[in-house]
Amino acid sequence: MRVLLLIFFLLLGTVAAMGQAKDSVLIQTGTASFYGKKFHLKKTANGEIFNLDSLTAAHKYLPFDTWVKVTRIDTQDSVWVRINDRLPKTSRRIIDISRRAATELNMIDLGLAKVKITVATIEDMNRLFNHFDGDPPGTIRVRIYEKPFSIPRPEPSWNWEIIKGSNAD
Repeated sequence: MRVLLLIFFLLLGTVAAMGQAKDSVLIQTGTASFYGKKFHLKKTANGEIFNLDSLTAAHKYLPFDTWVKVTRIDTQDSVWVRINDRLPKTSRRIIDISRRAATELNMIDLGLAKVKITVATIEDMNRLFNHFDGDPPGTIRVRIYEKPFSIPRPEPSWNWEIIKGSNAD
């Protein structure tokens, strides 16, 4: 019985860890800022026109059209943004977000915030790993993930005659 309970709790922990990995996978932490008005309606590095009310961002290295979740470390406020622009390689910030995204993070008055950047899924992480050939630049953390294996669970085979007989005593 103890062995079964141990296996149950180990599997429960594995399922919980898998749920966290499916929610998001950390790739970077650092400082975020947001675009000022002078960039509104100007061309971004991928050729789009920047709009202050979009949910977009500039990053030094992440591929264009990568969706990332930016979370303020102190408040846990978060927002999803799409990378469509580049930061200067010399920037100390890890990401610049649109004004709308900064509003979602409640950082308009501050201007800067400590953040973590995550991707949505293990598959997204694996795509980044392949994009960078396993050697990402800067402080980006990428690693290859394999799908977790599961232990097959046998169906219980109940012998109702034995169970009924044990209650007859």
